[in-house]
This record gives sequence, C-alpha cells and structure tokens, in this order.
Amino acid sequence: MSLRVPETSLSPDSCRRHQDSSDLILSELNPRAVVDDIDRDSVPLNLLTFGSVREVCPKCRRAHLKLVLRQASVRVAHLFCADCASCFDAHYADGAPALTI
Repeated sequence: MSLRVPETSLSPDSCRRHQDSSDLILSELNPRAVVDDIDRDSVPLNLLTFGSVREVCPKCRRAHLKLVLRQASVRVAHLFCADCASCFDAHYADGAPALTI
C-alpha cells in the first residue's frame, strides 16, 4: 500500500470544538473500516488532511496525528498517523465525539 497525505492550510484550532475537558480519548480503528480501496497496492491513495492536532500517536509515539475528514474514499472522520499509518477515533471523557462537525 502506498499512501500520500497532502496537508491543507487550516490550523488545528479551526477544526477543534471547545469542551470542558480538553483531553481526548483515542481508540484505534481498523484502516479498512474507515478508508476505501486501502488494499489496492498498484494505486496510490490520496487523503486530504486538515492539519496536525496536538495529540501524538499513541501507537508509535513519534508523530502528531493529522485530522482526516470524510471525503471520496474516507467513510469516517478520524485522526491519522502518517508515520505508522494508524487511524484513531477521538472522543471526550464524557463520551461526546470529538470529530463531529
């Protein structure tokens, strides 16, 4: 699988809702459940990201996660680690989803 992730010019703060608790709870998602055509090795997958968020990948602990909203090949908005190609859902401690618009 080859994956190219271009970034847009939106700041992370422009996509973040203000909540009482700013700590997000991250849950790893199966990439095949959120992105279509991920198994097609011969075709690069283009995902449009909307900037990096402050949260660091809990899996590889190296890179800040990137926000990926729904688009042509993306079924579910999620946070993505470009270093280890992992996908995460985010919600607040009270259970409210953090990635809804």
